[in-house]
Order: sequence, then C-alpha cells, then structure tokens
Amino acid sequence: MTSNLPSVASLLGGRPLKMITFAVLFLALSASVPYLIWQELSAQAVVLQVPQLSINAMLAILGLLMLYYLSDALRLWSVLLALGVSIKARRMIPLVFINLLFSNISPMATGGGLIQIWYMKRHGVHLGEATAATTLRTVIASLLIFLPAPLLLVTMNRLQDTPLAQQWVPWFVLFATVYVGFFFCLIWRLRWFIGALGSLLDQLYRLSLISHKRLTRWQFKLRKEMLRFGRSFRAFLTAPPSHIALALLSTALFLLSLFSFPALLLWALGYEVNFTLVIALMLINTFIMYFAPTPGAAGVAEGIFTLFFATMVEQQDLLLMVLAWRFLTVHLGMLIGVPVTIAVLLKRGTGHA
Repeated sequence: MTSNLPSVASLLGGRPLKMITFAVLFLALSASVPYLIWQELSAQAVVLQVPQLSINAMLAILGLLMLYYLSDALRLWSVLLALGVSIKARRMIPLVFINLLFSNISPMATGGGLIQIWYMKRHGVHLGEATAATTLRTVIASLLIFLPAPLLLVTMNRLQDTPLAQQWVPWFVLFATVYVGFFFCLIWRLRWFIGALGSLLDQLYRLSLISHKRLTRWQFKLRKEMLRFGRSFRAFLTAPPSHIALALLSTALFLLSLFSFPALLLWALGYEVNFTLVIALMLINTFIMYFAPTPGAAGVAEGIFTLFFATMVEQQDLLLMVLAWRFLTVHLGMLIGVPVTIAVLLKRGTGHA
C-alpha cells in the first residue's frame, strides 16, 4: 500500500496532504448549504426527522442505487468493449466507488478520470487505451447533458425569471462549447497535443529540469501512447454497432438513474411527482455542476438543488430532500469507496485485463 499511495497522490496533482485538504473542503462546503437552509427556515421550527418509509419505498431506493452503480460500471466497460479491450466486467465495480471518492475530492472532478486510468493500467490496459476510454465515456455523457441543457434553461417556464436564465445562459453555453471543444480537439487534432506536449518536454530539458535520457524516453513514450489513443478512438468509430449502442444506452441509463433520485424521494415523502420536470431540472443541475470549481461541486450542487425544489416541497422537508439526495448520489458511494480503495491499494496489479 505504501508504494501505491504516492503514485495515486501524484496522479491527483500533489501530496496526500492536498488530497486531505480537498476532502475537508468538500465536507465543509457540503454542510454549508444545508446549514444555511436550516438557519433560513428557523432552527426552532425545523426538526430533521427521518420519515418511516414503506417497504416499497425502501426497496425502490435500493433498486435505484443498484441500477445507478451498475450502469456506471457498464458505461465504461462497454466503451472498453467497443475499443477491443478485454477486461473482466467485475473489475469495473470497484472502479465505480473509487471514482466516486476521488472525483468528489478534486476540483471539477479531475481526479476521477486520472484514478480510472491508473486503475485500468494496473489491470493491463495500455495507458493510451485507458485514456481513450475515459475520454470517450466523458464525451458521450457530456453531449447527452450539454446539448439539451441550455435549451431547457431558456424554455422552461419555471426558470424564466431566475438569474440562471436571464444572466448565466451565455456563460454556460460558452463554457460548454469550450469543454466539449477541448475533447473534440483532443480526438480530431491529436497531433496538436503531441506537438504541444513535446515542446513542453523540450522546454523542461532546456531548463535542465530533466536529463537528455529522460527527455528521449518520455518523448518516445508520449508519442507511442498518444498514437495508441488515436487508434483506440478510430476503433470505437468502427466498432460493431451493437457495442456502440451499448455504450450510448448504458450512459443514458446511468444519467436517467442519477436524475431519478429526487423524483423517488418526492414519491417516498408522499408528494405528487412530475417525473419529466424533475429529470429536466436535474439535467440542468448536473450541467451547472460541471463548471463548479469546488471539489465534487460541493456547495454549488446543494444550492442549485435548493433553488429548484424549494417550491415543490414543504419547508420542513426541504432540508431532508437536499441531504438525502446528496447522500444517495454522492456520499454513500464515497463512503463505500474508502474501504474499496484501501483494498485495491493493498493488492498488486494483475498485469493483465
């Protein structure tokens, strides 16, 4: 474990202390919005009570959780399958929880993709193939979110008079364009990145920060893995239609399950549910969360959720809704991710997929 921990920390851009700092920041920001809600509604008037849920409600929540986790594993595995990478499906299950842990303690979820690449590399997937798989997985999800979100922001009556629709739509569209554009440039203009990274290595050598031997080795490895990345992307485009369809459908199923948690909570609490409205609101919420600079979008996610659902539930249920939604979609997976990560670090890589 001691030999693996530094490599994980370096992947996330720093020492373990920085990871701990991000984790503390995530917890503090996650608690801030519920605390503000509690104060706004008057601490004396609001008592947080967990309702007695029916057996059907508890089974429904458990079933949705299973669908959420399994579809998350399936969407990356199906992309790997389309790339022609053979890896046991059961190896994807731990990755779901490891990804939830690290993506939520790093700004803009940057640690999630890196830890997935590290995990797959330990199980014999080449660096370029692992990078291609995580990139394609991200692009597919981004397109399914970014294409409808700005349209919903400007057309939904519920949001017409809010600052989100009046002031922030142009900025969201710009951010979405830059975000998706980066990935498309990475895919379609791969040589630009090879050249840029090669120039960066040359500059490090001129500054005497790396030796000539290391420069040569890193340049060779960089070009080899980037070209493998390009071949992997072309392999996805020419994969059997059934494999591509599986990647698209599993991603759509994952997003639908993620967006369905508030609707299920409303039903469990006895409210009438407009399922289409809830899905649309959660799609916009997730879209905004992509650009939140805080670890795991903490604070931002809870704030936007409160804005959307404040008029849909009674005051005494609003705080419970916020806490239950974040616990089921994020915190529970992170808690599971802690022992899973420790178990993975204690094991040696298999060296094969």
